[in-house]
Amino acid sequence: MTNKQKLELTWIGKESRPKLEPRILLEDPAKSYHAAQRVTEHDIFDNRLIFGDNLLALKALEQEFAGKVKCCFIDPPYNTGSAFTHYDDGVEHSLWLSLMRDRLELIRRLLSDDGSLWITIDDNEAHYLKVLCDEVFGRGNFVSTVIWQKKYAPKSDSKYFSTSHDFVLVMAKNLAKFNLGRLPKTDKQTGRYTNRDNDPRGPWKASDVLRNEARDYAIFPVMLPSGREVLPPSGTSWRYTKEKFAELIADNRIWFGVEGDARPAYKRFLSEVVDSIPCTTIWSYNEVGHNDESKKEMRALFDENLFDTPKPERLLERILTLATDPGDLVLDSFAGSGTTGAVAQKMGRRWIMVELGAHCHTHIIPRLKKVIDGEDAGGITKAVGWKGGGGFRYYRLAPSLLAKDKWGNWVINREYNAAMLAEALCKLEGFTYAPSDSVYWQHGHSTERDFLYITTASLNHEQLQQLNDEVGPERSLLVLCTAFRARADAYENLTVRKIPKQVLSRCEWGHDDYSLQVENLPKVPPKAGQQGLFDDGEAK
Repeated sequence: MTNKQKLELTWIGKESRPKLEPRILLEDPAKSYHAAQRVTEHDIFDNRLIFGDNLLALKALEQEFAGKVKCCFIDPPYNTGSAFTHYDDGVEHSLWLSLMRDRLELIRRLLSDDGSLWITIDDNEAHYLKVLCDEVFGRGNFVSTVIWQKKYAPKSDSKYFSTSHDFVLVMAKNLAKFNLGRLPKTDKQTGRYTNRDNDPRGPWKASDVLRNEARDYAIFPVMLPSGREVLPPSGTSWRYTKEKFAELIADNRIWFGVEGDARPAYKRFLSEVVDSIPCTTIWSYNEVGHNDESKKEMRALFDENLFDTPKPERLLERILTLATDPGDLVLDSFAGSGTTGAVAQKMGRRWIMVELGAHCHTHIIPRLKKVIDGEDAGGITKAVGWKGGGGFRYYRLAPSLLAKDKWGNWVINREYNAAMLAEALCKLEGFTYAPSDSVYWQHGHSTERDFLYITTASLNHEQLQQLNDEVGPERSLLVLCTAFRARADAYENLTVRKIPKQVLSRCEWGHDDYSLQVENLPKVPPKAGQQGLFDDGEAK
């Protein structure tokens, strides 16, 4: 392989990419929820719970949130062949890769330059997913693979190995700008520091004062408080000169034991060392929880209808501790039972979650209400001192902008009112939706001088000429209307286009389901002589 060749994962249907419609989001205030009063000055209310297909939802978020998400955590269906209650897991391998690729590309655009993606996955797809992430994010932006011990006991009926772990793949948007947080030291680690001589500088730990090499200037006798003299053992020397050693003794920085007759040791004070440590890549269940712990958390919240593979709150706490700071925005587009939002709320992070299943209403909303009301005593509540507060806004994806009439022609969906139409077309044209209270033709803008006007009326020459005059030579206006009776190029300040013709070729209209379903497998036959596939279509 030459340096110019690029190693890529190949699978059936890889060339087929969906033309996603950038839907608008419709808030349902009846399902939104917030605390009755502020609990702290830092309460966060503008979190978002989105009900709908997660690929369309990611596309819907792109215009407003591109480059703003600090951390994305996803726990996608593992493609294990299992029949899960809440997900159709076990889709065909090539389809799984295609649908993950489409989502990863959008997630990357949503991440901030210093943001990161964390994905839980098992052996079935982990290694393919790693290569796929390398393609989407760039191999140089791979951070690490974490091992999470999800089980604490072997499964006795295992045919081969009893699987004890899952992986957490970590990718950075830009590794050069990514900063991985550190973990606070545990009581066990700080417990090594004691204060055996009641030093006013506080707890300390004895450190060696020997160097494993003989340096003549650092070989000299040291007088112990007991009156005995000691030399460094043969082949070693002190770490300090005779003068420096005397200074340390005078400053009570050298410990000679309780009886004053032990070999010298340096007193390293707890107050002088950093209060955090780097995180390792092996996360044991006693640090971040296991599957049984997460099921107990679910049982405490819902009594029944448990998820098959919920993630413990402590696992998400670890991830958000390493990847975010308070106030940062966290995204989870496979929300499941809502653990990410619950933990983010308790940790003072802003969050967006997406879920399509019915459990969005049966599990996530009730869970979040308990968190906000301070009625969720489980998970990390006690550890972070959570007392409740904040809130979220509930959104659903709008229906497709275009629908077919009884003759099979694409027309504007009748479910769209004027405001929805204006917002949707602004998003499609790349304009910011900002309707003016005083200027009827200003529905949105792309710059301070470039505006968009949307109407379902049929415009004539006089109406367009009046618009042209009002806009004036210092501004420009894109006019989208259902019909017009005039020359489109007759107005120097206007660009006039018909809808839906203007947008008809942009998207896959009326496509509401991009979920993990086998019937969605792209029907793209492999090219003759195509390399990189086995006869059965499995990716190399």
